[in-house]
Amino acid sequence: MSDPTSEPRFFNREASLLEFNLRVLALAERAAIPLLERLKFLCISASNMDEFFEVRLAAVLELTRNPAARTIPDGMRPTEAVRMLHERAHVLVGNQYRVLNEQLIPGLKQRGIHFLHRTRWTSRQKVWLKDYFENNLQPVLTPLGLDPSHPFPRVLNKTLHFIVSLSGADAFGRASDMAVVRVPRSLPRVIELPSELGEGKNFVFLSSILHAHVDELFPGMQVTECHQFRLTRNTNLFVDEEEVDDVAAALEGELSHRDYGDPIRLEVSDTCPPGMSEYLLAQFAISPDALYQVAGPVNLPRLSAVPDLAGRTDLEYPAFSPAPLPEGSTTPARHPAHGDAPVDLFARIRQGEILLHHPYQSFAPVIDFLRQAAVDPNVLAIRMTLYRTGENSAIIDALERAARNHKEVTVVAEVRARYDEDNNIRQAIRLQEAGAHVVYGVVGLKTHAKMILVVRREPNGLRRYMHLGTGNYHQITTRFYTDFGLLTDDEAIGRDCARIFQQLTSLGTTEGLEVLLQSPFTLHKGLIDRIEREAIHAREGRPARIIAKINGLQEKKVIEALYEASRAGVEIDLIVRGICCLCAGVPGLSDKIRIRSILGRYLEHHRVFYFGNDGKPELFLASADWMKRNLLGRVETCFPVRDPELFRRVYTEGLEVYLKDNTGAWTLETDGSYRSVHPSGEEEPFSAQEWLMEKYGA
Repeated sequence: MSDPTSEPRFFNREASLLEFNLRVLALAERAAIPLLERLKFLCISASNMDEFFEVRLAAVLELTRNPAARTIPDGMRPTEAVRMLHERAHVLVGNQYRVLNEQLIPGLKQRGIHFLHRTRWTSRQKVWLKDYFENNLQPVLTPLGLDPSHPFPRVLNKTLHFIVSLSGADAFGRASDMAVVRVPRSLPRVIELPSELGEGKNFVFLSSILHAHVDELFPGMQVTECHQFRLTRNTNLFVDEEEVDDVAAALEGELSHRDYGDPIRLEVSDTCPPGMSEYLLAQFAISPDALYQVAGPVNLPRLSAVPDLAGRTDLEYPAFSPAPLPEGSTTPARHPAHGDAPVDLFARIRQGEILLHHPYQSFAPVIDFLRQAAVDPNVLAIRMTLYRTGENSAIIDALERAARNHKEVTVVAEVRARYDEDNNIRQAIRLQEAGAHVVYGVVGLKTHAKMILVVRREPNGLRRYMHLGTGNYHQITTRFYTDFGLLTDDEAIGRDCARIFQQLTSLGTTEGLEVLLQSPFTLHKGLIDRIEREAIHAREGRPARIIAKINGLQEKKVIEALYEASRAGVEIDLIVRGICCLCAGVPGLSDKIRIRSILGRYLEHHRVFYFGNDGKPELFLASADWMKRNLLGRVETCFPVRDPELFRRVYTEGLEVYLKDNTGAWTLETDGSYRSVHPSGEEEPFSAQEWLMEKYGA
């Protein structure tokens, strides 16, 4: 047995994130997945990489400028980590373009979807594209010649640009040898040609049209070279909440600067010569490691428009309609006949708690819950946390209506939800104007909890009705993210929710929560206590078991507690979709710990925690992952599932089927890489997501 003290104890967080993106990219290569879905997975991996550079690598680069940050949690120096991460990212990005050029574009061509290179345009296509350039592109393009009075322009984050080399004199007789052309974000990056110009669906990259006609932007001069480039910047926002009077107003001011953060990555076409690349690197003052030369368009995420443009449902996943509200409090329902009468949700909840499993079951009951509360004359107050809601939100509509109906509406709006800050601020202002009380959480802590509390006057007095969930109140993501939600009138949960809302608005304490665990106060300790309890059971020869499904695992004390539980003999299965810093399967350290990641049609997003507890098992649902930020730096909630039938459903649907999955699973190896799981021997293929779709489908 190896000495566990000599083994690495933590994987690098950012390297683990790159491993996750590799798994997403692997879905783009799976022949069993429809072609346009594979293209979507490629775009998701590219979008994930954008965020990796904007947020995660940007944060590590900030550490390199901090003399106090000698090492990061895995023991690596920040400068070493940056170098390592760039090396791995270069490989991943190269694989993205290999998949695009060698698999997806040829595969789509065989199915009648063509991406036309400018060297292969027909004469009729050239005429149409020239007209498109002159009428749709040229009027909104601004070529910027570079000279002492026209310095290199400020380059927007993730915006397509071209660097152009020129010869000849400009209109004023001056020699000019360089220019930059910025392409507005409003322009599509993929243009569909009319059907009469070719068989099947024909698309042209916007960059190809500009390459073909860039000389028209510089009349009287000769374009000698033209190369696309794209700069990724640091988009982390900084607001010193202790020093500002209004967090929302301060964030609004900060958002205007997000597009001009520190340069992090430079993407250029692989045809760009070294001299031109070095010139661009010098303009942005970034290292050669940050140069990514790519064999295709520099903005891969924008290819996500192609599936809708293609209109080929035969190359996408078959449509799936989520099941409506169950017929009974615990019974999963299939689709009923249309025209059923509206359900009195308050009466239904009084009959028994309702568990909803999205996206297999509809999110509509949650919206209906708020809509009914907004118009029910017996409802006195509604309190809700909002992290992400999306635009044109029925949730916001219902809250606004409730406020205008003179309900006491209190909303804890998180205006620091990354990339949703602007929308959240607008929604908060809208609710304030309707008469709702809007607060922005707690200074220094994001409010990530998912809670609705409705107070209703009933014959026996006031009664509380709650919705608690693992995911956001966002109508779009509920179609693609797997989450659990609980509608309940449990008195203890109601008292705890009321205490937490009172804490968030009055900033008082939440002493004596009865059944809920809350970050940053009791959830971290509650998890560790339960892990240690399983270790005690194992040492005493009693059954000991831990199963958890989370999106990320990084918090060091939780990991150390899991290591100790493994050494004690606890069998531990963790289903971790993304980042995982725990080193699994190391003899003498973590040989009882198995880590798997599930990826598929839907984004796995539940947080489910199971502790065997010597035959008296506990099962929790939570808004929190096992990350330092969730457990110690956010307001989160974790709630028990106590109804026996709902307990069985959550265990089966949220844990058991994922441990059986042998088609969408990867297992973590001791070196930090992941191995795809395949059916072995006589084993039948099994997909957790497909099983759930069959269970709830029409």
